[in-house]
Amino acid sequence: MAAAAAAAVGGPQPPQPELPAPGLALDKAATAAHLKAALSRPDNRAGAEELQALLERVLSAERPLAAAADGEEAAAAGGGGGPGAAEEEALEWCKCLLAGGGGYDEFCAAVRAYDPAALCGLVWTANFVAYRCRTCGISPCMSLCAECFHQGDHTGHDFNMFRSQAGGACDCGDSNVMRESGFCKRHQIKSSSNIPCVPKDLLMMSEFVLPRFIFCLIQYLREGYNEPAADVPSEKDLNKVLQLLEPQISFLEDLTKMGGAMRSVLTQVLTNQQNYKDLTSGLGENACAKKSHEKYLIALKSSGLTYPEDKLVYGLQEPSAGTSTLAVQGFAGATGTLGQLDSSDEEDQDGSQGLGKRKRVKLSSSTKDQSIMDVLKHKSFLEELLFWTIKYEFPQKMVTFLLNMLPDQEYKVAFTKTFVQHYAFIMKTLKKSHESDTMSNRIVHISVQLFSNEELARQVTEECQLLDIMVTVLLYMMESCLIKSELQDEENSLHVVVNCGEALLKNNTYWPLVSDFINILSHQSVAKRFLEDHGLLVTWMNFVSFFQGMNLNKRELNEHVEFESQTYYAAFAAELEACAQPMWGLLSHCKVRETQEYTRNVVRYCLEALQDWFDAINFVDEPAPNQVTFHLPLHRYYAMFLSKAVKCQELDLDSVLPDQEMLMKLMIHPLQIQASLAEIHSNMWVRNGLQIKGQAMTYVQSHFCNSMIDPDIYLLQVCASRLDPDYFISSVFERFKVVDLLTMASQHQNTVLDAEHERSMLEGALTFLVILLSLRLHLGMSDDEILRAEMVAQLCMNDRTHSSLLDLIPENPNPKSGIIPGSYSFESVLSAVADFKAPVFEPGGSMQQGMYTPKAEVWDQEFDPVMVILRTVYRRDVQSAMDRYTAFLKQSGKFPGNPWPPYKKRTPLHPSYKGLMRLLHCKTLHIVLFTLLYKILMDHQNLSEHVLCMVLYLIELGLENSAEEESDEEASVCGPERCHDSWFPGSNLVSNMRHFINYVRVRVPETAPEVKRDSPASTSSDSLSSLHNSGTAQVFSLVAERRKKFQEIINRSSSEANQVVRPKTSNKWSAPGSAPQLTTAILEIKESILSLLIKLHHKLSGKQNSYYPPWLDDIEILIQPEIPKYNHGDGITAVERILLKAALQSRMNKRIIEEICRKVTPPVPPKKITAAEKKTLDKEERRQKARERQQKLLAEFASRQKSFMETAMDVDSPENDIPMEITTAEPQVSEAVYDCVICGQSGPSSEDRPTGLVVLLQASSVLGQCRDNIEPKKLPITEEEQIYPWDTCAAVHDVRLSLLQRYFKDSSCLLAVSIGWEGGVYVQTCGHTLHIDCHKSYMESLRNDQVLQGFSVDKGEFTCPLCRQFANSVLPCYPGSNVESNLWQRPSNKSIRDLIKEVEELQGRPGAFPSETNLSKEMESVMKDIKNTTQKKYRDYSKTPGSPDNDFLFMYSVARTNLELELIHRGGNLCSGGASTAGKRSCLNQLFHVLALHMRLYSIDSEYNPWRKLTQLVEEMNSQQGNEEQQPEVPILYHDVTSLLLIQILMMPQPLRKDHFTCIVKVLFTLLYTQALVALSVKCNEEDRLAWKHTGALKKNACDAEKSYEVLLSFVISELSKGKLYHEEGTQECAMVSPIAWSPESMEKYLQDFCLPFLRITSLLQHHLFGEDLPSCQEEEEFSVLSSCLGLLPTFYQTEHPFISASCLDWPVPAFDIISQWCFEINSFTERHAEQGKALLIQESRWKLPHLLQLPENYNTIFQYYHRKTCSVCTKVPKDPAVCLVCGTFVCLKGLCCKQQSYCECVLHSQNCGAGTGIFLLINASVIIIIRGHRFCLWGSVYLDAHGEEDRDLRRGKPLYICKERYKVLEQQWISHTFDHINKRWGPHYNGL
Repeated sequence: MAAAAAAAVGGPQPPQPELPAPGLALDKAATAAHLKAALSRPDNRAGAEELQALLERVLSAERPLAAAADGEEAAAAGGGGGPGAAEEEALEWCKCLLAGGGGYDEFCAAVRAYDPAALCGLVWTANFVAYRCRTCGISPCMSLCAECFHQGDHTGHDFNMFRSQAGGACDCGDSNVMRESGFCKRHQIKSSSNIPCVPKDLLMMSEFVLPRFIFCLIQYLREGYNEPAADVPSEKDLNKVLQLLEPQISFLEDLTKMGGAMRSVLTQVLTNQQNYKDLTSGLGENACAKKSHEKYLIALKSSGLTYPEDKLVYGLQEPSAGTSTLAVQGFAGATGTLGQLDSSDEEDQDGSQGLGKRKRVKLSSSTKDQSIMDVLKHKSFLEELLFWTIKYEFPQKMVTFLLNMLPDQEYKVAFTKTFVQHYAFIMKTLKKSHESDTMSNRIVHISVQLFSNEELARQVTEECQLLDIMVTVLLYMMESCLIKSELQDEENSLHVVVNCGEALLKNNTYWPLVSDFINILSHQSVAKRFLEDHGLLVTWMNFVSFFQGMNLNKRELNEHVEFESQTYYAAFAAELEACAQPMWGLLSHCKVRETQEYTRNVVRYCLEALQDWFDAINFVDEPAPNQVTFHLPLHRYYAMFLSKAVKCQELDLDSVLPDQEMLMKLMIHPLQIQASLAEIHSNMWVRNGLQIKGQAMTYVQSHFCNSMIDPDIYLLQVCASRLDPDYFISSVFERFKVVDLLTMASQHQNTVLDAEHERSMLEGALTFLVILLSLRLHLGMSDDEILRAEMVAQLCMNDRTHSSLLDLIPENPNPKSGIIPGSYSFESVLSAVADFKAPVFEPGGSMQQGMYTPKAEVWDQEFDPVMVILRTVYRRDVQSAMDRYTAFLKQSGKFPGNPWPPYKKRTPLHPSYKGLMRLLHCKTLHIVLFTLLYKILMDHQNLSEHVLCMVLYLIELGLENSAEEESDEEASVCGPERCHDSWFPGSNLVSNMRHFINYVRVRVPETAPEVKRDSPASTSSDSLSSLHNSGTAQVFSLVAERRKKFQEIINRSSSEANQVVRPKTSNKWSAPGSAPQLTTAILEIKESILSLLIKLHHKLSGKQNSYYPPWLDDIEILIQPEIPKYNHGDGITAVERILLKAALQSRMNKRIIEEICRKVTPPVPPKKITAAEKKTLDKEERRQKARERQQKLLAEFASRQKSFMETAMDVDSPENDIPMEITTAEPQVSEAVYDCVICGQSGPSSEDRPTGLVVLLQASSVLGQCRDNIEPKKLPITEEEQIYPWDTCAAVHDVRLSLLQRYFKDSSCLLAVSIGWEGGVYVQTCGHTLHIDCHKSYMESLRNDQVLQGFSVDKGEFTCPLCRQFANSVLPCYPGSNVESNLWQRPSNKSIRDLIKEVEELQGRPGAFPSETNLSKEMESVMKDIKNTTQKKYRDYSKTPGSPDNDFLFMYSVARTNLELELIHRGGNLCSGGASTAGKRSCLNQLFHVLALHMRLYSIDSEYNPWRKLTQLVEEMNSQQGNEEQQPEVPILYHDVTSLLLIQILMMPQPLRKDHFTCIVKVLFTLLYTQALVALSVKCNEEDRLAWKHTGALKKNACDAEKSYEVLLSFVISELSKGKLYHEEGTQECAMVSPIAWSPESMEKYLQDFCLPFLRITSLLQHHLFGEDLPSCQEEEEFSVLSSCLGLLPTFYQTEHPFISASCLDWPVPAFDIISQWCFEINSFTERHAEQGKALLIQESRWKLPHLLQLPENYNTIFQYYHRKTCSVCTKVPKDPAVCLVCGTFVCLKGLCCKQQSYCECVLHSQNCGAGTGIFLLINASVIIIIRGHRFCLWGSVYLDAHGEEDRDLRRGKPLYICKERYKVLEQQWISHTFDHINKRWGPHYNGL
């Protein structure tokens, strides 16, 4: 395309107007101004022509033709700089001409001033973050851009943020779509009134220029399009053309953004038919235009569209609004298009489907007007632009341009009509597209803007037959993938269904069209048109029938199916989206009486369609065996409209029901589904693979149940209420294949079912009957009751979060219906039935969400097992509900044992469905119940407690719903003729319960015990025959019953004369094909239902005569029957409850019960069980027992493990001070004994078999994050707030070390500080020990174990064999006692002078590494591990790489890091005392041994040893000055005292003696104190210094001068005044001087605070080395307590007068001498570098505890700032932005843009910021991710919504608020380094984050 406008400049030109003169080209502005003037004249023809000529020249489309013709090479050849430049040139000209000579930007601004911006209309594309407010929305699709949302007031509204899937546009200001109260500030004002009129000349040029510009664009589009060859997909070429067109389309898009004034000009241009005709007709002499027109015609033709000849067109395209489409039909034939109906579809139909020959079914010839599908005529630019937009498969830029125009009302209407006109073409393009997903999104992006507006939808429906077009287009679309249905009669079936394996269904290609249809049906005016139009309803039912019976499943009987098809996803989605959702849309408009007519229409055509379907599949009365389809949309349409008719429209149900025969047919398939569900759960379909289970689950799953199982069950309820009950009941048992089981005989043959499935199928059948009879969802419950029942059922299965409840409660799928999730009723019902459990935080780290749990009274009164069974997707959920119910009863003391599901009272039935209760009062059911009770009592096979439970449930239902009280007399009158062929006299359960049945004739296999027993004596044989004749012994066949009834019904409907013809049915029914050796036996029964129940009571309770009628004791019971004690309980309770109800309902029953109880029941003989029976006797029961045992074991194990965890890994609860395996109790032990957790032996650690502690080594930068100010750092949420790390501890220490290294000798510098603030190595242990050789073999076994662990064995990682805590090394325990024996601790009375000597000597002895023992090897290897734990940059600080000083520094710094971290874990001070958790699992003692062993390999030169500087006076002060060129040593006052302490101690031979330790501490304290004084003197100003110098000097000769801080301070000041330290009183100084006036108290406090950190670390060290407990104290007395604990305070020290820190001093040499020696070093340095000298003296010693950044209250503040923020490295907006919560750095997660040497940015940052530990907040997911070394884990979210739930990935988009507790937990885990232990799900990140 770039080549296109080139014609304007270069290239061979036809002799058309010559090129503009160069001068003209240059002076565009002048030309434009001239033309504008010419056009402004009243007679502007000349000007217009001149402009036309100019535009011809500038926008000529000559060149691209050639380029397109010669394919790409030409385009490439024509490339180079030329074409692009020409493009630019053309655009420049247009801009200039539009502006009419002025500047383009000024022109834009001028036009914008006239913008009546009532609508926002901002268009966005996929992935844009927008908002939806349900409170303000009228249409469910309403959406707002972030800006309008935040500018409006939506507080307290039901809104959410969402990521746009397909793109959208902002509706702010459009009152058709949203309420005005929700408009933002900008769009509230209806501003059209006060905007001045647009001056005519402002946009005059645009009106001339734009038509040419748009025509030019269309020509380019025509040129660029080549019909793709059949095999080569042409996306490449199309994209190329589009790329070239980019600038043009962008230019148009910019024009639309100028506002209303420019939009209306564009609308004029786009819709003006004259302009279009003039420019594009292709007449005229311009060859170029001709050619382009030809291309356009070719494109039309190839799209299977015709361009009708003009004379026809006008008649065809614009029928007057009144005529229906049919009037136009006459023309359709003439256009000659019928023949090429499918031409466009042929090539993409590969015939390869193996599903038989695809049978194409044409629409019933001419019901639909052809023109909808095949005729297109373009009359304006807009229409052709849309045509090309579709042809090019909806390029994003074009879509955005077309949508940007929508705020213009006139355009909106025109565009909508054009869109509808092209609808069929859109469908065809979509079907062929290779990118149907993208294309679908773009289509919906457009259509949702058009069809959500009711006014517009109505207008288009009336004027353009929108409904006809949509239905026809959908029908056509589905026609392409129909196949012959194999349901029922495979050979002769005429029914066709969609083939779910086709791409069209598999990829949901149809959804844009369906979603448009659903969208327009949500408008009442449109839906009414649809429901009134009979033709449309017929067509629609035709469409729905394509889905009836799709995805047929055939049961595999022999081997497992080889390929599990997954087509069922497509089938369920298709039924839900294409059938159910339009149905719900229509139903939502049938809410009132006035709409009865609509329902009648739908029901009528639905029944017709069903009748056609039954005929097509050749269905009479028996369904084909072993096949099932879950898809019966016609049945469901019928059912839902019936339900609506009765519930809302007060229609008489019988008026819309068909005849009995049709009802019989209707019930068969839904019943087949229910039976198949039972079969699937009984594993009878297991050979069909997992997918069949998937179907069964989807069918009842919450998003589908409303449209699938509920209508099915309702339809069955309707059928049951109108059909003969005996027929219905027999059908049920026959469908469930358990007819043969229902015999009194103990053995039977089942011809259709294997024995192992019988039990669960019987359970299934009974459960189905219970559901059928007790479910009231469509039989009279109100919406709120339904909602409540659904909610209770879900909550009973499990506690639920708010969002999962919303998801699980089946809402009416149509958004406009009543119950919207989150609506008022939802919240109020929820608060009525459930309690909120706030999210809890367990120290173990598993974080709960906020949950809702049922209230106690809900368990008590509302728990409904039937509803639970109906709604469970997994069978285990039913068990879970029962377990929770049991727990509730135990806890509330209502029932101790294992309860049965409670019987729940039902809401009253709607009168229309009263007939349903006849099922409970039919003889067939009573015979079944009697038989089952008898079998259970006799312990026959394959019966279970569940069966009994359901039988009792049914009896109870029958008693609850019995007919009006029967009079006892009437019952007894029944004559013998009534008993002739049946078991029971009447059909009322109440009276049948007491009817005794004496003998029953049964058919049994010859092997049955009944046959053997039955050799009656001659006496009884007579009686037998007589009995037989009188018909007392009955044989009963369900199937025969059913056939008989069916026959009756058929006859009844066929014989005109209503005589009942009853075919004789033989009494002996033999199963077809059954084995012949069945024989007849007669059983003596002599029981009634009541007597069976009483015996059952005895059996269940295990006691004879356990039942005693309660009313004999307490007559009250009969008066108020609702007794709470019967509400909950097991089978015994249920039997008692039933007997009580039976007695209540009839006096006869009461009498009979009393009689039965009086007869003492003979004991039931113990039954002999044969071996075979024993085997089958309840595998289930045994399984159940095994399961219970297993549960018990697991629970026990879990509780053990839990109690172990509490002792061993208590992460943060200092109260459990349980001593660990390391015994630190009795000091007299000479050797510590360790248990090895692998081999279980205990013993000491020895040189050759050392024991080690399981440790985790990790690099840590937590210490470096300490800051010196209390104000916490906040996460930056604006550009201004940035975080600079210069005030962190790590930064300060770094600066200090580099300063020292600048001026002093390197080796000396490395002894003056500690490192490890960043990347220090932290060692922690779980406290378990193991032999090191055991550990090695353990590691070997882990290495060979190929199970994927969450850790890497090659890096030495493992989990502790005992407590499973993560670890990566073993720290050897030094042989000898753990607590150094008393000998070392005894205080000796040596003077400090002697001790100093001893220390010096001991340090002088070089430490030889002990001989090569196993222990020493291990010590070396663990030291290597420690070094490798951190990166090289955190170890090497020396200027000469690899110098030993480096190792030395690193080693004592490891000790420092661990002590400092322990201090932080204790809260930064030692006030709490005790051994604290950190102490409990501390391994500092062992660590010290390892470090000391290695440190002693390096001896410090005795003259450099700082010990001498501390304890001896140097003779010659000037000796150092002599050596100028060498860098001096670091002055002792610049040394870090804590580092000195560690060096001194680690240089001593271990174990250390206590008095040596105290000696070292005392000496170092003198140095520390002097440093404090010096720092103080530098901090104060000149006058203070002079005053102090003076006051101190006066007291110098007092006796305790050396212990008085005033004296010492004045001495220090006078010494340092000799140098230049105080001279630099420049501006620099003011900053450092603290303005406070120093009082003695504040000075004392300063000195104490300066010394405290050292005292704390030293006390911790003493605690670990010598096992002394730390005293606890108040904060203010911490100093004195610690100093006395360290032995600094002389014992005789009195505490009366205020404590003075100086009293702890104990100078080894005269104080003044040594101080002056120290000051001299400083002075000699400050001679040259006074400023640095001062900076080094002031040390910040009071670091605050480390914290993560403070986060804002509301997540939205973070999200809005960061999700659009550009990355500082690659300047793009990252796809997955993340922010570091430690330092606030913004990073790209997984971004390849910022990758460095194969490390992605987050991993890199975690190494730089946290030495391998990173804590990142993922902006788009609100989740926190932890990176630890080479692993990562999702930690969870610290932002929760109002219901205490996380919203990972912001899917719900509800407002999120910080959860302080969670954040605290996160921070705690970071500080205590326990991420590895607490979070379980770690995975490797391969540096890709």
